[in-house]
Amino acid sequence: MTTFAVINDRGRRFRVETGHEIWIDLLKDASAGSKIVFDRVELLSDAGSIRVGEPTLTGAKVTGEILGAKNGKKMVVFKYRRRKNLRRRWGARARYTRVSIQEIQG
Repeated sequence: MTTFAVINDRGRRFRVETGHEIWIDLLKDASAGSKIVFDRVELLSDAGSIRVGEPTLTGAKVTGEILGAKNGKKMVVFKYRRRKNLRRRWGARARYTRVSIQEIQG
């Protein structure tokens, strides 16, 4: 069995393992190569034993390395009303920070 954890980053939960890469919401002040520590660990599984926090586990943390910023897929919004000559189209791209998980401590 592999060691994994469920972390909470600003309201979003991620299931992470060592070596995995996740995309979190943009951290504006983060630079590529710097370290980040997630201390809100909600669940930790190690060799079949599972620990669940209420709401978080004390002393558990997940360390990652920031790989850089990335744009997400473009979302296209189209607004249309029949017989009213109303057609609007616009789009937006979410920005993310790529993080590589280095270590899970519990």
